[in-house]
Amino acid sequence: MIEIIVLYFLCKQIGATALQKGLKPAKWKILTVVAWITGEFTGLIIGVMLFGFDQNNLLGLMAFAVACAFGGYLLVRASLEKIPSIPQDN
Repeated sequence: MIEIIVLYFLCKQIGATALQKGLKPAKWKILTVVAWITGEFTGLIIGVMLFGFDQNNLLGLMAFAVACAFGGYLLVRASLEKIPSIPQDN
């Protein structure tokens, strides 16, 4: 549940950065959500392959999945930061 709140704030930050760069924020917010979900499922699958699925390590698997999901966000942010900003006229 808390990861949804974190994802909301991360999408808000990505949208503000996209606006600063002169891009459509909705596209980048959607990319952030898709990267988050993809990273989370990928992390869960890799975690199960490495550590197995058991009641004892369920918390560790979830933590590994959330860490991979945050990695998906970082990939989107890195891609967005490579785009040059629009110069500000004062």
